[in-house]
Amino acid sequence: MGQSEQLRQDILSQIAQYYSAAFPSRKFIPGETAVPVSGRVFDQDDLIHLVDSSLDFWLTTGRYAEKFEREFAQYLGLRHALLCNSGSSANLLALSALTSPELGEKQLQPGDEVITVAAGFPTTVNPTIQNSLVPVFLDIELGTYNIDVEQVESAVSPKTKAIMIAHTLGNPFNLNTILEIAKRYNLWLIEDNCDALGSTYEGKLTGSFGDLATVSFYPAHHITMGEGGGILTNSPKLKVLVESFRDWGRSCWCPPGVDNTCGKRFSWQLGELPEGYDHKYIYSHIGYNLKLTDMQAAVGVSQLQKLPGFIESRKHNWKLLYEGLKPLEEFLILPEATAGSDPSWFGFVISVRKEAPFTRNQLVRYLENRKIGTRLLFGGNLVRQPAYQSISYRVVGDLKNTDFVMNQTFWIGVYPGLTAEMIGFVVESITKFATEQANKAVEII
Repeated sequence: MGQSEQLRQDILSQIAQYYSAAFPSRKFIPGETAVPVSGRVFDQDDLIHLVDSSLDFWLTTGRYAEKFEREFAQYLGLRHALLCNSGSSANLLALSALTSPELGEKQLQPGDEVITVAAGFPTTVNPTIQNSLVPVFLDIELGTYNIDVEQVESAVSPKTKAIMIAHTLGNPFNLNTILEIAKRYNLWLIEDNCDALGSTYEGKLTGSFGDLATVSFYPAHHITMGEGGGILTNSPKLKVLVESFRDWGRSCWCPPGVDNTCGKRFSWQLGELPEGYDHKYIYSHIGYNLKLTDMQAAVGVSQLQKLPGFIESRKHNWKLLYEGLKPLEEFLILPEATAGSDPSWFGFVISVRKEAPFTRNQLVRYLENRKIGTRLLFGGNLVRQPAYQSISYRVVGDLKNTDFVMNQTFWIGVYPGLTAEMIGFVVESITKFATEQANKAVEII
């Protein structure tokens, strides 16, 4: 073993001791200790991977990125997983790839329509707008909070070319119906799987159904790289197109630090360039640079080993909340899994019934005052957001449930960093508030 390798091992051997000193466990004090909706869950092995990568000083994608892409694709049963710098970038890359002229008649052109929901996360919709396409907004179902599949076929027009929707808070949308419509009308399907890693529909992992799918590795998500995202596909052609848009729009597919993978670097003739122009500097698309670092990927490699345990913790915490809050169903609409699915829950969504003796905002403020973190269901109704006032879009139906969500709905955490004691405090707090408000209402009557 050389001196540098011995020093590396000496450094890594100190990480466990450092982890224990720097990140000690803390006692939960109800009302004083925060109960977040999400957060990073990591251990000494994650730190070891991160430091090991940093010692390489290979600052772009490298050995860890290659390892993660291979192992992640295997986990999902897919041919290709491509890393990028965020889940939002993954959405941008997935949809942008479908605008490539190399797709011929299937190429998305400016003015073409993409079916989505108005109760989604902005960056599920934004790539449609950024590519001069037209979002077609549909309503959702209460309970599952996924797209109302009864409206999808009526939303299809001669301009419709794709469907791009998310599995809301980890709850799979009705894939059988969506896939059947996509096939019948020859539409692309992009699954935004950012909140649903590990969810299954009829026994198959979400993210493996669409032509393309996306994932996020932000700290709030099922596994983390800090920042980071990925694009999934079984199509070799789409894989190459995504890589091109991710890597400056170039025609070359060589990874960083590698030359002449194709074996004919100086033998191409594309566009109006002279024959033999260096393939590393031929550009087929108007692309970006959305790669991530190998240090991020190193954390992902370690986190991926923990994913099964993380999924089980999320399911367990969701079940504790559901069972604890079920007696309050006269006031609250509790979430429900889509038929045939087994969600890897991202959060626990709650809607306050209109006839309840309190409002969503009152309950949220009460919980926040007790240091229980809450979040609204993303942008509520996106067409009512300031950023979307001047864009071109089409709406199908009246978005009644979407407006309901905007006014009545929020969610709380189920992530693995929450303990049974924390979940118990959340249930106790919501129960206490609802009971007190109901009693006040009775007294007034």
